[in-house]
Amino acid sequence: MTDKSLRVGERRAYTLKRVFDLFVALVALTLAGPILLVSILLVWLQDRYSPFYLARRIARGGGNFTMIKVRSMIVRAESTGVNSTGTHDTRVTKIGRFIRKFKIDELSQFINVLIGDMSAVGPRPNTWAWGVELYTKTEMTILSVRPGITDLSSIVFSDEGDILDGAKNPDLLYNQIIRPWKNRLALWYIANMTLAMDIRICWLTLLAIFDKPSAIAGVVALLERGEADPDLIAVCRRDDDLPAVPPPGADEVETGERYFGV
Repeated sequence: MTDKSLRVGERRAYTLKRVFDLFVALVALTLAGPILLVSILLVWLQDRYSPFYLARRIARGGGNFTMIKVRSMIVRAESTGVNSTGTHDTRVTKIGRFIRKFKIDELSQFINVLIGDMSAVGPRPNTWAWGVELYTKTEMTILSVRPGITDLSSIVFSDEGDILDGAKNPDLLYNQIIRPWKNRLALWYIANMTLAMDIRICWLTLLAIFDKPSAIAGVVALLERGEADPDLIAVCRRDDDLPAVPPPGADEVETGERYFGV
């Protein structure tokens, strides 16, 4: 296959993904509009502050964009300096716990999809501090695609709050036992992504809300068909505690000496 035909194929795949993104965003905002509006009203009524959390995130290529989320935390929660969130994080409001449980805070991000900042499916957007600034050269490949509303890690680690709950330093623990596997999943997705896979991931994301074991089984089946690393497949089964491993492209487990004050 010539370089020209490869470029044509890549442009066609990009166009199909963008059309799919627009379709999913329009359908999601139309169907979930009433739920989104009620949630926005409830968040505003609880403290009379803006119901939206406008978060600065790293875009495709390394730039910045503003991610729109329905606010699930107290006002100015980011000023505490903690990036990762445990289940019993006191910064999460009562209404916020409901919003997080049913992923309502993600619905408003479909506006970002319409704008073109995000895709329906892709690696979850990250911050610079405690996030992309820690990436290895290998992990920087993740920035070659648009960040997404959902991805494989959103299903496998949907209980991230429970995993980090009670940790003395949740940011450090995240970088030791979640980030390495999450980013391995992102890199596998980028190397194997197709429109059919995006459709499958969207379905598994919905399924995970009501039947996570079946959704996990679906993720494992995708990875097995794609001949993913056996260790990654084993972790995604979620039968055991997550092992601490080096992030992709690194030789050692994150110690946090430079960034987490330990």
